[in-house]
Amino acid sequence: MPERAPVVAGRFYPAAPDELQTEARSWLTAGKTYAATAPLDTGRSPSASLRGFMLPHAGYAYCGKVLGAALASPWEGTTAGACLPERLVILCPNHTGRGAPLGVWPEGAWRTPLGNVPVDAAMAAALCGAGGFEPDLQSHLDEHSIEVLLPFLQCLPPPHGKTGALRSITPVCVGTMQHDALLQAGLALAEALRQCGQQGAGVGVIVSSDMNHFEDQESTMHKDSLALSQALACDPEGLLAVVQRNRITMCGAAPMALALFAAHALGDPWAELCMYDTSATASGDTRRVVGYAGLRFGLN
Repeated sequence: MPERAPVVAGRFYPAAPDELQTEARSWLTAGKTYAATAPLDTGRSPSASLRGFMLPHAGYAYCGKVLGAALASPWEGTTAGACLPERLVILCPNHTGRGAPLGVWPEGAWRTPLGNVPVDAAMAAALCGAGGFEPDLQSHLDEHSIEVLLPFLQCLPPPHGKTGALRSITPVCVGTMQHDALLQAGLALAEALRQCGQQGAGVGVIVSSDMNHFEDQESTMHKDSLALSQALACDPEGLLAVVQRNRITMCGAAPMALALFAAHALGDPWAELCMYDTSATASGDTRRVVGYAGLRFGLN
């Protein structure tokens, strides 16, 4: 069965297992402090359920703070990341332009310096069977935006009641910005999630996305506020429209829209901003920055 090897270890994150684990855990620990200093919106329904996150995928020196804050944010007496179930669908953008428009890694495992993460072959088959998605390795082989997240996920506590359980992933690379294709893919994702029972509650969804790229700090923060307002309103059409109209280079706008289409098909979605930052915090350069946002989302 296919095993994907890491391609950005030693560049985006440490290649040495001990160093990598120490860094990821330090960001998760620090994230509890960051989350505590930026309380989340409390307007959500008491019966709201957490279904997933939007997380950045830059080098840890730049986005580790946001990753840690999102996954370590408080949720039902523990951390939100600890509430992720055993099975995760991870939607990422296609930076390379290779492979299928909606490519699913079908089986096997993804290797990181911390060990192998198993691919959920059953969920991959359900997605491909629901329409629009297709088995594809090429879109994933050199794509970094799922790989960067995996060490953080490997360092999370196991799901509730699952001592030592290893989360499995279904990697999906989204290479289309076409509204109708994303809508149909969202409906197909919702149908695949329903097959897991409880309106998909047995599977978490993670969207991998950075925000606007390589403009000055003021422009980037303005553009990011426009895109985030649509994401936080759970408006996939609005998100796609605002990034195209304002030329916002949010690389994961399509995966996020797809996830929001699925969420609407499953119920009444909500979203909250856990943390926002830019690369200027780490680099000191405010002339050419990238924005990073950590969101969590779910259903009322």
